[in-house]
Amino acid sequence: MDASTILLLIGIGLCAGVLGSLVGVGGGIVIVPALMFFLGLSQLHAQGISLALIMLPVGFLGVWQYHQKGYVDMRLVGLIAIGFIAGSWIGSKIAMQIPVHVLKKLFAVLLSVVALKLFLEKKPNTPQPPVNHQAQTPTNAR
Repeated sequence: MDASTILLLIGIGLCAGVLGSLVGVGGGIVIVPALMFFLGLSQLHAQGISLALIMLPVGFLGVWQYHQKGYVDMRLVGLIAIGFIAGSWIGSKIAMQIPVHVLKKLFAVLLSVVALKLFLEKKPNTPQPPVNHQAQTPTNAR
């Protein structure tokens, strides 16, 4: 994994953290589309990573199902988490300074932009095979 990918993953986490604290969204609205659009991950990979990142303590069984099928890459989860933690703090600080009616409008705009991007996408992401962690050896590990 190169430095630009690592920075992109931390940036995705940072945006999700800020928006999660600012308008109450994160995984499904920010992380899943960002992983699909910017890294070309499949919907299942993006959902598995998002679940592992955000819902691990609450949705352990759901995360476990995605992990069992190879749709959770813990390296990506860890890097996004770095940005997500910092972003949560930043977003909550900003949210305390913005009137509620403005936050509602920001949330509506965010949902509209994501919906429009998904709706207008010309070519769907090609499915990626699950990662088989058991079959990887030091010579073929990513």
